[in-house]
Amino acid sequence: MSAATELLLSVLVLAGAAFTFIGSLGLWRLRDFYTRLHGPTKATTLGVGCLLIASSVFFSIAGDGWSLHEILVSLFLFITAPVSAHLLAKAALHRRLPSIAPPPEEMAEEERQ
Repeated sequence: MSAATELLLSVLVLAGAAFTFIGSLGLWRLRDFYTRLHGPTKATTLGVGCLLIASSVFFSIAGDGWSLHEILVSLFLFITAPVSAHLLAKAALHRRLPSIAPPPEEMAEEERQ
């Protein structure tokens, strides 16, 4: 394996670890349900995607041929994470969970004054 490939894999693994950590930290630190949705659906999805791409590149180079399992898992993740976050947000709105952000009506009234 060449030094450029090892550098690429190292960057992808470090970026994946950083994004996953930031997403997990956001889930832990953010204060309400709506803001907590962003941690796992945005940063963690990118982190796991970077790790899966690094795995796919490594096993494609080290193995017999293309490694498509990780790419399929990445596609499934990128499709299902936004859909599940949208459904969770709609369920929270239906249950009228409180938010730390003011409703749009209150924001419009504040701008008029």
